[in-house]
Amino acid sequence: MDQAQELINGIQSGLLQWYDFEREAIVLFIGERHSALAQMLLGKKLNVVCVNLETLVNERQYQENEKRFDYIICIEALEQKENPIFFLKLFYKFLKSDGVLLLGMNNRMGIRYFCGDRDRYTNRCFDGIEGYRRTYSKKEDSFIGRSYSMAEIKQMLRESGWNQFCFYSVFSDLSNPQLIYSEEFLPNEDLANRILPIFNFPYTAFINERMLYGDLVDNGIFHQMANAYLIECTINGKLSDVVHVTTSMDRGREQALFTLIRRSKVVEKRAAYQEGRIRLNRIIENGCDLIKHGIPVVDAKIENNVYVMPYIKEEVAQLYLKRLIRTDQSRFLQEMDHFRDMILQSSEIIKEDMGDGQGAVLRRGYPDMVPLNSFYIDGEFVFYDQEFCIENYPANAIITRMITTLYSGNGDLNRYIPIEQLFERYNLIAQIEHWKDMENIFLSKLLNAENLQVYYSRRRIDDNNINSNRQRINYTDTEYRKIFIDIFKNLDTRKLILFGSGNFTKKFMALYQQYYPVYAIVDNDQNQWGKKLNGVVIHSAEILKQLKTDEYKVIVCIKNYTSVVKQLEDIGVTQYSIYDANMGYERIQKRNVQESEKRIPKKYHVGYISGVFDLFHIGHLNMFKRAKQQCDYLIVGVVTDEGVRKLKKVEPFIPFVERIEMVRSCRYVDEAVEIPLQYNDTREAYKLYHFDCQFSGSDYKDRPAWNSNKEFLEQHGSELVFFPYTESTSSSKIKELIEKKLI
Repeated sequence: MDQAQELINGIQSGLLQWYDFEREAIVLFIGERHSALAQMLLGKKLNVVCVNLETLVNERQYQENEKRFDYIICIEALEQKENPIFFLKLFYKFLKSDGVLLLGMNNRMGIRYFCGDRDRYTNRCFDGIEGYRRTYSKKEDSFIGRSYSMAEIKQMLRESGWNQFCFYSVFSDLSNPQLIYSEEFLPNEDLANRILPIFNFPYTAFINERMLYGDLVDNGIFHQMANAYLIECTINGKLSDVVHVTTSMDRGREQALFTLIRRSKVVEKRAAYQEGRIRLNRIIENGCDLIKHGIPVVDAKIENNVYVMPYIKEEVAQLYLKRLIRTDQSRFLQEMDHFRDMILQSSEIIKEDMGDGQGAVLRRGYPDMVPLNSFYIDGEFVFYDQEFCIENYPANAIITRMITTLYSGNGDLNRYIPIEQLFERYNLIAQIEHWKDMENIFLSKLLNAENLQVYYSRRRIDDNNINSNRQRINYTDTEYRKIFIDIFKNLDTRKLILFGSGNFTKKFMALYQQYYPVYAIVDNDQNQWGKKLNGVVIHSAEILKQLKTDEYKVIVCIKNYTSVVKQLEDIGVTQYSIYDANMGYERIQKRNVQESEKRIPKKYHVGYISGVFDLFHIGHLNMFKRAKQQCDYLIVGVVTDEGVRKLKKVEPFIPFVERIEMVRSCRYVDEAVEIPLQYNDTREAYKLYHFDCQFSGSDYKDRPAWNSNKEFLEQHGSELVFFPYTESTSSSKIKELIEKKLI
């Protein structure tokens, strides 16, 4: 089993691994023995019998052994049967009088479906919300499965004789349980930072589910709109006293933990695996160190390999600060200053802040000292869950994380105080990308982002994709094509003017300026007027009034474009389009394929290769030759010098202008292009060039990132082909020889 699959199995097993099963209990598990949950149960030394529902009905041995099982576990299987009540009655028959039935059921009224996710059984949007009226409307429609609402599940349980049960709301879903809440318990934390939603089909989403959790809680519909339920049913009425579970199974065996809140108001933190128990002691040690430095920490202790602390009713600092920024910005800044000061106080400073943007360096840095991991109690921030400590750590990296975690999933906070204002306030601007990179490295390593890249690329929603889907909803087909699809139409006869000078404009110019020259940039921010972006002057909107309306076309490069569109229409501009940074647009192909090349049919029309191509050698030539043999038109992307420094952390031997000219001069290459520094991955290249195949050396074949790229291309009708690596020659080997001779 590879590492990615082991992690995925761990994530799935988190649905029940926290549950207090009696030792040596007899468990009837509805499902395959090799499934993640079954293997987890076997690992707990339980006596597990794995069957499917048909076997349960048809084999006599089960009919003759009533009241046999201590636990019956059935996850999602009931949804695939036309008569779930029949099986619920059967479970009642097979369970001991003090036994427990654990059901996993998807909720057809789950918030994910209102956000645009497809139904897991019909593979269409909104079928479950409508009660499957359009799907199973005729008698001859074949039944393939369906989800039920909380009310429907409760009714089925009561009709089957189950009167003692507890619903646990599961977020994100049964296959990726991150937070589990008893129906008697509501969260008092910022879930937008805790849950990364998982969808059945993320590409149809038009609302970010994270933005709605707080409203669900405030309006009393949090449990009714959970994506799924874990339901504990008993005959004798004895139910678990756990009211909340937080899982972190994506961290792997050494770092995966469960946090349980019990009805007795005790909080427990357990290691998911034996290898992780040492982490619990480290949390205690870190807490003691913080207390020694005058930082308030929630009291905690270790009992029988379990970290125990009292349940705190007070507001999590994240929610307190969010509320404060909306009501009292001055007080908010004071509290943020205080929080920053506590970070600086948390350890000895081994390098003082010299005012150069580098900030102070702490002997022991706690990267999780953020509002999300603290309470606001009697006017003070009190910390908990300080698992991580890094020696000789920059305080600015923690201060940056203090800010970014507060704003993450809460973009509206910029209305009150822009995040950049806080970066400036704490002198973070000069090195802000470095501090953000440190946070990303910390989180990526902790959450095994590289190993889980393919898994999450299939299931996680993307804000850019959501934005694109929202745009389609707001316009007719004709309007949408004119405004969002044919954005380059008429540019052969009109001047191109971009509206906006932010990140969208920078991306547009990086990708398209070489094909569509920009005449001018317009921005409503007068602080930008007169400045240049990629050599183009930024003007006020007055320039539009000075030109004839049939003389130019405007492309709006702003994410929230509504007010700008109204402004353009008020001026009388009718020729405008909106740039969608998530969309791939057809560009001008620099050279048509020669007729002589068309005579021999090839497997692909457009092929693409990317690389540095430093110290051009026979391996590069072989790759171009093999690629050209398979495609009519070969595009080769060349990494810039800055890109080499950033991505490979080395200095290229040959400068970019010379490298790209050598590639361009190769007889097998039809077009050599610069790879934009910030938009250098396969997805961006595909959106720009719409190639049928990307070619690469086989030395990249088994890397998780390339597996993710392969899946992306296949979803878009393209392919990823690996060529054998030229073992005898490589740029690295040539550089090594050069360096040896220089020594």
